Amino acid sequence: MKLCLAVVPFFLFTLATSKSYLFAADQRVILDDDFPVPGENPLKFCSDPTEYILTIDNVDLDPESPEKGKDLLIKARGNFTAKVEEGAYINLSVKYGVITLIKTEADLCEQMKEVDEECPLEGAKAFTKKVSLPKQIPAGTYAVLADVYTKDSDRITCLEATVHF
Repeated sequence: MKLCLAVVPFFLFTLATSKSYLFAADQRVILDDDFPVPGENPLKFCSDPTEYILTIDNVDLDPESPEKGKDLLIKARGNFTAKVEEGAYINLSVKYGVITLIKTEADLCEQMKEVDEECPLEGAKAFTKKVSLPKQIPAGTYAVLADVYTKDSDRITCLEATVHF
């Protein structure tokens, strides 16, 4: 399974990098409509995003609901209000129902290379990424959480989504 994460800054910078992970969700399945991410996507901010370092202007997914065996086009735009340097990290988890499939920490700067970006990250950023989703994704509901921090543990952003295949 390789739905991936490049989104962590754009989806952080988005929802998917074709070589990494699925999406990202921790031990909780949260769907709170209080903080939707702007654009055509199933993403929600984990909490009020006004304190986050990354201000996401929009994330558009085509199709908005990812489909197994099809391409997913991700377009994202946002602004880093502070410089994000090497050492930044993503706490990433994916749950399938009540089963945790992935729970890991990943290097944000390494993931950003999947969208042709490098650290330090600062200012306005935009990208487009096409991800081919495998046909073999088991049917079901996936809860994803990507919680992103600087090397000093300041929150860059936190995104969650529930995706149905």
